[in-house]
Amino acid sequence: MKSEIVLHECASGTETVVHATDDLIEAPNWSPDGKFLVFNGDGLIHRLDLDGRSAPRRIDTGFATACNNDHGISPDGSTLVISDKTETGKSCIYTLPIEGGTPRRVTPNVPSWWHGWSPDGKTLTYAAARSGVLDIYTIGIDGGDEMRLTDGAGHHDGPDYTHDGDWIWFNSDRGGSMQLWRVRTDGSALEQMTDDDRVNWFPHPSPDGASVLYLAYEPGTEGHPRDRDVELRMMDAAGGNIRTVVSLFGGQGSINVPCWAPDSRAFAYVRYARTSR
Repeated sequence: MKSEIVLHECASGTETVVHATDDLIEAPNWSPDGKFLVFNGDGLIHRLDLDGRSAPRRIDTGFATACNNDHGISPDGSTLVISDKTETGKSCIYTLPIEGGTPRRVTPNVPSWWHGWSPDGKTLTYAAARSGVLDIYTIGIDGGDEMRLTDGAGHHDGPDYTHDGDWIWFNSDRGGSMQLWRVRTDGSALEQMTDDDRVNWFPHPSPDGASVLYLAYEPGTEGHPRDRDVELRMMDAAGGNIRTVVSLFGGQGSINVPCWAPDSRAFAYVRYARTSR
Protein backbone atom coordinates (compact mmCIF):
# COMPACT_ATOMS: atom_id res chain seq x y z
CA MET A 1 0.00 0.00 0.00
CA LYS A 2 1.09 3.59 -0.51
CA SER A 3 0.02 6.44 1.73
CA GLU A 4 0.46 10.16 1.09
CA ILE A 5 -0.04 13.07 3.45
CA VAL A 6 -1.38 15.97 1.41
CA LEU A 7 -1.72 19.65 2.32
CA HIS A 8 -4.66 21.31 0.55
CA GLU A 9 -4.73 25.10 0.16
CA CYS A 10 -8.36 26.15 0.32
CA ALA A 11 -8.22 29.36 -1.74
CA SER A 12 -6.23 28.04 -4.69
CA GLY A 13 -6.89 24.31 -4.50
CA THR A 14 -3.12 23.73 -4.66
CA GLU A 15 -2.02 20.44 -3.13
CA THR A 16 1.41 19.49 -1.79
CA VAL A 17 2.48 15.97 -0.83
CA VAL A 18 4.63 16.37 2.28
CA HIS A 19 5.16 12.68 3.02
CA ALA A 20 4.80 9.47 1.00
CA THR A 21 5.41 5.96 2.24
CA ASP A 22 4.68 2.34 1.38
CA ASP A 23 3.32 1.88 4.92
CA LEU A 24 -0.18 2.53 6.21
CA ILE A 25 -0.39 5.91 7.93
CA GLU A 26 -3.47 7.77 9.11
CA ALA A 27 -5.08 10.88 10.52
CA PRO A 28 -2.79 13.93 10.39
CA ASN A 29 -3.20 16.71 12.97
CA TRP A 30 -1.74 20.17 12.37
CA SER A 31 0.08 21.73 15.33
CA PRO A 32 -1.31 25.02 16.73
CA ASP A 33 1.90 26.84 15.72
CA GLY A 34 1.59 25.51 12.16
CA LYS A 35 5.07 24.01 12.17
CA PHE A 36 4.45 20.26 12.19
CA LEU A 37 1.97 17.42 11.80
CA VAL A 38 1.42 14.34 13.91
CA PHE A 39 0.00 11.12 12.49
CA ASN A 40 -0.46 7.43 13.27
CA GLY A 41 1.42 4.54 11.75
CA ASP A 42 1.73 0.92 12.95
CA GLY A 43 0.22 1.75 16.32
CA LEU A 44 2.72 4.55 16.97
CA ILE A 45 2.52 8.34 16.77
CA HIS A 46 4.92 10.22 14.51
CA ARG A 47 5.87 13.88 14.06
CA LEU A 48 6.59 15.46 10.69
CA ASP A 49 8.15 18.93 10.74
CA LEU A 50 6.97 21.06 7.82
CA ASP A 51 10.37 22.55 7.09
CA GLY A 52 10.80 20.49 3.92
CA ARG A 53 13.96 18.89 5.23
CA SER A 54 13.03 16.59 8.09
CA ALA A 55 11.90 12.98 7.97
CA PRO A 56 9.11 11.82 10.30
CA ARG A 57 10.24 10.74 13.74
CA ARG A 58 8.44 8.70 16.36
CA ILE A 59 7.07 10.40 19.45
CA ASP A 60 7.81 8.33 22.57
CA THR A 61 4.43 7.22 23.94
CA GLY A 62 5.87 4.95 26.62
CA PHE A 63 3.91 1.74 27.13
CA ALA A 64 1.24 2.85 24.63
CA THR A 65 2.24 1.10 21.41
CA ALA A 66 -1.20 0.15 20.10
CA CYS A 67 -2.47 3.63 19.28
CA ASN A 68 -5.36 3.92 16.85
CA ASN A 69 -6.01 6.90 14.59
CA ASP A 70 -7.81 9.00 17.21
CA HIS A 71 -5.18 11.41 18.51
CA GLY A 72 -4.56 15.16 18.64
CA ILE A 73 -2.79 18.18 20.10
CA SER A 74 -3.94 20.55 22.83
CA PRO A 75 -4.84 24.14 21.85
CA ASP A 76 -1.69 25.46 23.53
CA GLY A 77 0.48 22.90 21.74
CA SER A 78 1.93 21.40 24.92
CA THR A 79 0.07 18.10 25.15
CA LEU A 80 -0.65 15.09 22.97
CA VAL A 81 -3.81 13.05 23.41
CA ILE A 82 -3.92 9.45 22.20
CA SER A 83 -6.35 6.55 22.12
CA ASP A 84 -4.57 3.26 22.87
CA LYS A 85 -5.51 -0.27 23.92
CA THR A 86 -2.18 -1.59 25.24
CA GLU A 87 -3.08 -1.31 28.91
CA THR A 88 -6.79 -2.13 28.89
CA GLY A 89 -7.31 -4.25 25.77
CA LYS A 90 -9.80 -1.66 24.52
CA SER A 91 -9.33 1.91 23.34
CA CYS A 92 -8.61 4.25 26.26
CA ILE A 93 -7.75 7.96 26.22
CA TYR A 94 -4.44 9.23 27.58
CA THR A 95 -2.46 12.47 27.55
CA LEU A 96 1.29 13.02 27.54
CA PRO A 97 3.75 15.84 26.79
CA ILE A 98 3.95 16.71 23.08
CA GLU A 99 7.67 15.85 23.15
CA GLY A 100 6.83 12.37 24.44
CA GLY A 101 6.68 10.70 27.84
CA THR A 102 4.58 8.45 30.04
CA PRO A 103 0.86 8.50 29.18
CA ARG A 104 -1.60 9.57 31.88
CA ARG A 105 -5.01 7.91 31.74
CA VAL A 106 -8.02 10.19 31.34
CA THR A 107 -11.07 7.99 30.71
CA PRO A 108 -11.97 5.55 33.49
CA ASN A 109 -14.29 3.62 31.17
CA VAL A 110 -13.49 1.81 27.91
CA PRO A 111 -13.74 1.71 24.99
CA SER A 112 -13.28 5.45 24.41
CA TRP A 113 -12.04 7.10 21.22
CA TRP A 114 -10.84 10.72 21.42
CA HIS A 115 -11.95 13.19 18.73
CA GLY A 116 -11.91 16.80 19.92
CA TRP A 117 -10.39 19.27 22.38
CA SER A 118 -12.29 22.31 23.68
CA PRO A 119 -10.72 25.65 22.64
CA ASP A 120 -10.00 26.53 26.28
CA GLY A 121 -8.04 23.29 26.71
CA LYS A 122 -10.14 22.09 29.65
CA THR A 123 -12.37 19.41 28.10
CA LEU A 124 -12.13 16.47 25.71
CA THR A 125 -14.93 15.07 23.57
CA TYR A 126 -14.99 11.50 22.38
CA ALA A 127 -17.07 8.60 21.13
CA ALA A 128 -17.56 5.80 23.61
CA ALA A 129 -19.39 2.50 23.76
CA ARG A 130 -21.24 1.87 27.00
CA SER A 131 -23.37 -1.28 27.17
CA GLY A 132 -22.83 -1.71 23.44
CA VAL A 133 -24.22 1.73 22.49
CA LEU A 134 -21.92 4.33 20.88
CA ASP A 135 -22.58 7.87 22.06
CA ILE A 136 -20.84 11.25 22.34
CA TYR A 137 -19.25 12.15 25.68
CA THR A 138 -17.12 14.86 27.25
CA ILE A 139 -14.71 14.70 30.18
CA GLY A 140 -12.36 17.09 31.94
CA ILE A 141 -8.73 16.96 30.90
CA ASP A 142 -7.84 15.58 34.34
CA GLY A 143 -10.45 12.84 34.16
CA GLY A 144 -13.35 12.38 36.55
CA ASP A 145 -16.98 11.80 35.62
CA GLU A 146 -17.87 11.69 31.94
CA MET A 147 -20.88 13.53 30.54
CA ARG A 148 -23.05 11.86 27.91
CA LEU A 149 -24.39 14.26 25.27
CA THR A 150 -26.44 11.93 23.04
CA ASP A 151 -29.21 9.54 23.96
CA GLY A 152 -28.13 6.29 22.35
CA ALA A 153 -30.64 6.36 19.49
CA GLY A 154 -28.28 5.15 16.75
CA HIS A 155 -24.53 5.23 16.15
CA HIS A 156 -22.84 8.51 17.18
CA ASP A 157 -19.19 9.20 16.31
CA GLY A 158 -16.52 11.73 15.31
CA PRO A 159 -17.24 14.68 17.67
CA ASP A 160 -15.30 17.94 17.24
CA TYR A 161 -15.66 21.38 18.82
CA THR A 162 -16.45 24.65 17.07
CA HIS A 163 -13.93 27.47 17.38
CA ASP A 164 -15.92 29.18 20.15
CA GLY A 165 -16.51 26.01 22.14
CA ASP A 166 -20.30 26.42 21.96
CA TRP A 167 -21.10 23.43 19.75
CA ILE A 168 -19.88 19.91 19.14
CA TRP A 169 -20.37 18.53 15.64
CA PHE A 170 -20.58 14.76 15.07
CA ASN A 171 -21.98 12.14 12.72
CA SER A 172 -24.93 9.91 13.50
CA ASP A 173 -27.41 7.58 11.84
CA ARG A 174 -30.11 8.40 14.41
CA GLY A 175 -32.23 9.81 11.59
CA GLY A 176 -31.90 6.66 9.48
CA SER A 177 -28.72 7.38 7.52
CA MET A 178 -25.27 8.61 8.54
CA GLN A 179 -25.46 12.41 8.49
CA LEU A 180 -23.86 15.34 10.31
CA TRP A 181 -25.34 16.77 13.49
CA ARG A 182 -24.40 19.30 16.13
CA VAL A 183 -25.28 19.71 19.80
CA ARG A 184 -24.60 22.27 22.50
CA THR A 185 -21.90 21.28 24.97
CA ASP A 186 -24.55 20.79 27.66
CA GLY A 187 -26.38 18.27 25.44
CA SER A 188 -29.15 20.65 24.36
CA ALA A 189 -30.28 22.02 20.98
CA LEU A 190 -29.55 18.87 18.97
CA GLU A 191 -29.70 19.76 15.26
CA GLN A 192 -29.23 17.80 12.03
CA MET A 193 -26.91 19.65 9.62
CA THR A 194 -26.88 17.48 6.47
CA ASP A 195 -29.63 15.48 4.81
CA ASP A 196 -28.56 13.93 1.51
CA ASP A 197 -27.85 10.56 -0.06
CA ARG A 198 -24.17 10.50 0.93
CA VAL A 199 -22.80 8.69 3.99
CA ASN A 200 -21.21 11.55 5.93
CA TRP A 201 -18.52 11.23 8.62
CA PHE A 202 -16.00 13.16 10.72
CA PRO A 203 -17.02 16.84 10.63
CA HIS A 204 -14.23 19.30 11.51
CA PRO A 205 -15.18 22.95 12.12
CA SER A 206 -12.51 25.37 10.92
CA PRO A 207 -10.53 27.43 13.47
CA ASP A 208 -11.92 30.69 12.01
CA GLY A 209 -15.50 29.53 12.52
CA ALA A 210 -16.45 29.82 8.85
CA SER A 211 -16.64 26.26 7.54
CA VAL A 212 -16.93 22.59 8.35
CA LEU A 213 -14.84 19.98 6.50
CA TYR A 214 -16.08 16.39 6.39
CA LEU A 215 -15.75 13.01 4.68
CA ALA A 216 -18.51 11.87 2.30
CA TYR A 217 -18.86 8.25 1.20
CA GLU A 218 -20.90 6.98 -1.70
CA PRO A 219 -24.56 6.12 -0.98
CA GLY A 220 -25.05 2.75 0.68
CA THR A 221 -21.61 2.54 2.30
CA GLU A 222 -21.61 0.65 5.59
CA GLY A 223 -19.43 2.03 8.37
CA HIS A 224 -16.34 4.09 7.50
CA PRO A 225 -14.07 1.74 5.51
CA ARG A 226 -10.69 2.43 3.95
CA ASP A 227 -9.88 2.19 0.24
CA ARG A 228 -13.02 3.72 -1.21
CA ASP A 229 -13.76 6.50 -3.65
CA VAL A 230 -14.71 9.32 -1.31
CA GLU A 231 -15.00 13.08 -1.24
CA LEU A 232 -13.84 15.72 1.19
CA ARG A 233 -16.66 18.22 1.34
CA MET A 234 -17.05 21.67 2.88
CA MET A 235 -20.13 23.42 4.17
CA ASP A 236 -20.82 26.73 5.87
CA ALA A 237 -20.66 26.62 9.67
CA ALA A 238 -24.30 27.71 9.88
CA GLY A 239 -25.30 24.97 7.45
CA GLY A 240 -25.77 24.74 3.69
CA ASN A 241 -23.59 25.69 0.73
CA ILE A 242 -22.14 22.20 0.50
CA ARG A 243 -19.37 21.77 -2.08
CA THR A 244 -16.89 19.02 -2.94
CA VAL A 245 -13.31 20.10 -2.32
CA VAL A 246 -11.33 16.92 -3.05
CA SER A 247 -12.17 13.57 -4.63
CA LEU A 248 -9.78 10.82 -3.53
CA PHE A 249 -9.18 7.16 -2.83
CA GLY A 250 -9.31 7.01 0.93
CA GLY A 251 -11.85 6.91 3.74
CA GLN A 252 -10.87 5.49 7.11
CA GLY A 253 -7.64 7.24 8.07
CA SER A 254 -8.03 10.23 5.75
CA ILE A 255 -9.44 12.85 8.18
CA ASN A 256 -10.61 10.98 11.29
CA VAL A 257 -9.41 13.75 13.61
CA PRO A 258 -8.98 17.57 13.48
CA CYS A 259 -6.76 18.40 10.50
CA TRP A 260 -7.06 22.16 9.87
CA ALA A 261 -4.08 24.50 9.70
CA PRO A 262 -4.36 27.00 12.57
CA ASP A 263 -5.07 29.87 10.15
CA SER A 264 -7.85 27.91 8.39
CA ARG A 265 -6.20 28.44 5.02
CA ALA A 266 -5.37 24.76 4.51
CA PHE A 267 -6.02 21.29 5.84
CA ALA A 268 -4.10 18.00 5.82
CA TYR A 269 -5.40 14.62 4.77
CA VAL A 270 -4.18 11.13 3.81
CA ARG A 271 -4.92 9.46 0.49
CA TYR A 272 -4.04 5.93 -0.55
CA ALA A 273 -2.90 4.29 -3.75
CA ARG A 274 -5.42 2.21 -5.63
CA THR A 275 -4.13 -1.37 -5.95
CA SER A 276 -4.92 -3.74 -8.79
CA ARG A 277 -7.17 -6.67 -7.91
